[in-house]
Amino acid sequence: MPDPSSRKPRRKVRTPKPSPAFDKAPVVTQHEITLDGVPLKYKAHAGMLPIRNDDGEAEAGIFYMAYTREGVEDVMKRPIMFSFNGGPGSASVWLHLGAIGPKRVATMDDGMPPPPYRVVANEHTWLDETDLVFIDPVGTGYSKPRSAEIGKKFWGLKGDIESVGEFIRLFLTRFQRWSSPIYIVGESYGTTRAAGLAGHLIDRGIALNGIVLVSSILNFQTARFAKGNDLPYVLFLPTYTATAWYHGRLAPELQKDLMATLREVEAWAAGEYAAALAKGDALTDEERRNVIARLARYTGLSEDYIDETELRIQIHRFCKELLRREKRTVGRLDSRFKGIDALAVTESPDYDPAIAVIMPPYTSAFNDYIRRELKYETDDVYQILGTGIKSPWDWGSAGNGYPDTADALRAAFSKNPHMRVFVASGYFDLATPYFATQYTLSHMGLDPELRGNIRTGYYEAGHMMYVHSPCLARLKQDVRDFVRASAP
Repeated sequence: MPDPSSRKPRRKVRTPKPSPAFDKAPVVTQHEITLDGVPLKYKAHAGMLPIRNDDGEAEAGIFYMAYTREGVEDVMKRPIMFSFNGGPGSASVWLHLGAIGPKRVATMDDGMPPPPYRVVANEHTWLDETDLVFIDPVGTGYSKPRSAEIGKKFWGLKGDIESVGEFIRLFLTRFQRWSSPIYIVGESYGTTRAAGLAGHLIDRGIALNGIVLVSSILNFQTARFAKGNDLPYVLFLPTYTATAWYHGRLAPELQKDLMATLREVEAWAAGEYAAALAKGDALTDEERRNVIARLARYTGLSEDYIDETELRIQIHRFCKELLRREKRTVGRLDSRFKGIDALAVTESPDYDPAIAVIMPPYTSAFNDYIRRELKYETDDVYQILGTGIKSPWDWGSAGNGYPDTADALRAAFSKNPHMRVFVASGYFDLATPYFATQYTLSHMGLDPELRGNIRTGYYEAGHMMYVHSPCLARLKQDVRDFVRASAP
């Protein structure tokens, strides 16, 4: 007999770990809100839909929160709007609890409220006009891929658009909303996604009635400060001026009327300033002195500093330099807000004070709201901003240049001339400046007959203009008019 001690130990058979539940029936709760003295009853749905590959295997689950109005006689006539934020890597919480949903985070117009944070009834919700579906793309919120390796399929320009498009198709199917007027709303990178989705969906038989773009960026050449690309220096300048105006850094005659000042700066930026940058080293000494003087006048920065920047003011340097003597910085997402750095001598801010103002209230309030009011129980971390994306974002071939989904939007217009677009921009937004958005819209190559399909709105706030109460009310009114004009 063989010696038992010489036998090789048996290999342990590993039991595969069960995949996360990617197809969860929604938790449904009933609620009521009073708008203009009239009660509005609605259902909230919080659940997960699967994203499957061609073999039918679930590779990811997309978490959503949907609000549907009760008592609607003909749901086919009731608009439905799909909403998402940007990042890439941001959950839908900002639009959800900031502007659109029936509840919003209680905030202050000029800074962060003291903790603890809470949600309150949103008197400016869009729910009276349209049902709402908030989408957390894969890697955000509670949405997850089967593995980090599979996640790479979704963490890129193309895969992101395809997966969100598949979610919309599946939601329309399961909730029987194919015949409803369909809208999408995106914020920041969410506008990049929305424009791409417009082209993606129309090619799959899903025509949109309208798109709302909040703080838009479709062409990234307008916002990337790279050597050889002078476009951002021109397009950011009016927002530098608006910021300097807000903080009282302009000459008295420019402080009187913000709109008049901005029109003056826009004309100079697109004309003389753009021409001067295009000349490069061929610029004469006199021309250079004139440009330096104008830039100093329109930004509140010193002529010596502008001379040292070679007439090109990069965004983070501006945020650091404007209030350097006060030992303060200004925000990128909303330049009305001030920050305090460890040292005043550094070249760029330590952090974005606008993000510091909004991150704790939205994070805390959402985690309480989803469990206490929507009754969705999980121990998972709700990935608010960036932490759920486990690999670099794949820009595809656009990574070698500048990502641009404006042409997808143009193509969607051509194939669906009934579609309408509303674009909302904040004057104090240094992440997606309003003048850059104007430039993109006017360089889409859109047919003249379709240019009237785009409407714009401007607000005296930043990237998330809705954190400012007057702008929140105005945004609701503008969207109400837009939906009513574009729905059949």
